[in-house]
Amino acid sequence: MTKSIVMIHGMWGGSWCWDNYRAFFEQRGFRCHTPVLRHHDVSPHDAPAAALGRVSLQDYADDLERYLRKMDEPPILMGHSMGGLLAQILGARGCGKGLVLLTPASPAGINALSYTVIRSFWGILSKWGFWRTPHRISYKAAVYAMLNCLSAEQRRTEYAKLVFESGRAAAEIGFWLLDLHGAARVEAAAITCPMLVVGAAEDRITPVAVIRKVARKYAHVSTYREVAGHAHWVIGEDGWEDIAETVHRWLVENAL
Repeated sequence: MTKSIVMIHGMWGGSWCWDNYRAFFEQRGFRCHTPVLRHHDVSPHDAPAAALGRVSLQDYADDLERYLRKMDEPPILMGHSMGGLLAQILGARGCGKGLVLLTPASPAGINALSYTVIRSFWGILSKWGFWRTPHRISYKAAVYAMLNCLSAEQRRTEYAKLVFESGRAAAEIGFWLLDLHGAARVEAAAITCPMLVVGAAEDRITPVAVIRKVARKYAHVSTYREVAGHAHWVIGEDGWEDIAETVHRWLVENAL
């Protein structure tokens, strides 16, 4: 049974995103690792590194692969949002014993653009050159897109932790058809380990209809679970423990 979990945060995040899940799984005997993506280990009040805007998904994945290759054995990869897409990329590289994708961003080949997604990102997409500059989602957009199932106090607390993100990475996810490098491309057949995909019915930034397509892409290895009454922030909404328990049961059932 694999006892190590590497938890990969999503856009605007950091290791703090996993505080709840890390405590939950460590109490159950797992060793949890929460690496921070390039240029994300900063204060939300700090100006972003100029280089951040041009960081690619593949840069993030390469950094993480180097981290993972130093481990004694392939761990379970658990990713939230963009971290879920990075987990897919790394899974195709043979870096994981199992994959847990929580409301994951979708890979190239799946059309994820919809009204709610465009509205979530509009404040970013409407700025010329967004694809090469760092950006930080506004409070109003974050509440609509990700924090809609949190209380007003929780929304303020979580938003205050968000840092700047790469414009290039956002463009590679949302406009994969225009990306000649195919940074968001994942070869489904290259993933051979068990995969759990979790979608949330009230999610606006990674809509549940899109998450179902992600699960179908990997139907040869995936198990799909859909949770009602939850949105994108399944890592911190009230009732997150139930989702974590669902993940734990799946890990046990798959001898992970």
